[in-house]
Amino acid sequence: MQLPIYQADAFTSSLFGGNPAALIPLQQWLADDLLQSIAAENNLAETAFTVPAVDGFELRWFTPTAEVPLCGHATLASAHLLWTELGYQSELLRFFTKSGELRVRRTGELIQMDFPAQAPAEIPLGPEYRAALGVEPLRALACAGNRDMMLLEFSDAAQVAALQPDMRAVAALPYRGVICTAAGDGFDCDFVSRFFAPAIGIDEDPVTGSAHTLLTPFWAEKLDKPDLSARQISPRGGELECELVGERVLMRGRAVTYLRGQISL
Repeated sequence: MQLPIYQADAFTSSLFGGNPAALIPLQQWLADDLLQSIAAENNLAETAFTVPAVDGFELRWFTPTAEVPLCGHATLASAHLLWTELGYQSELLRFFTKSGELRVRRTGELIQMDFPAQAPAEIPLGPEYRAALGVEPLRALACAGNRDMMLLEFSDAAQVAALQPDMRAVAALPYRGVICTAAGDGFDCDFVSRFFAPAIGIDEDPVTGSAHTLLTPFWAEKLDKPDLSARQISPRGGELECELVGERVLMRGRAVTYLRGQISL
């Protein structure tokens, strides 16, 4: 069996920046264990798979070790590749996912994603967080019933930039992904973040769209403004425009195609 594969860097206008993701467009779903094996072989933060559906596409995302319910950068990369490589014409793309329907549109030079907002609430801050990150956070927040991500606020952006986590200790925390954030002073943005998820095979994710479904409501309330500029200050780095609209988060960014190829199964 031969399958097409594409790869793009998301949330960047420069090749080798942002967050790389692969897209494998399918005509029908393969077995889950095969999808997981392909993602493990690709060894990217996310491999996305699509199957045509009425008025859109079914979309799933896999890290090298697990399927995830929501992924921003691989959604943006998938939309970019469907438009630029696979001939999709409509300005609106509808993706049907385990997190519900996601709508993506072209807005000038940017791609805009419409995701459900997740408003985090403060949770107890135990000593395990300082042990894992090496620095005492100001506070910890999470969404009730969601063990996929939690958020740690730090005193300033320089502190977030300097973090050198103990990845084994981070993986032992009760959340699969840990967002570290601070105000964007010195980085020409409203807020910065980094994202660590060693429990699902990603020590540090370059740019994490799904994290901004928590970050945007948090910073919109904290800064009392709905429109926010964000930077994820990983080694590759990335930029996002975020907007809180009711219970939705609009995220805007760019993508650059890196690879066109074929895999043999």
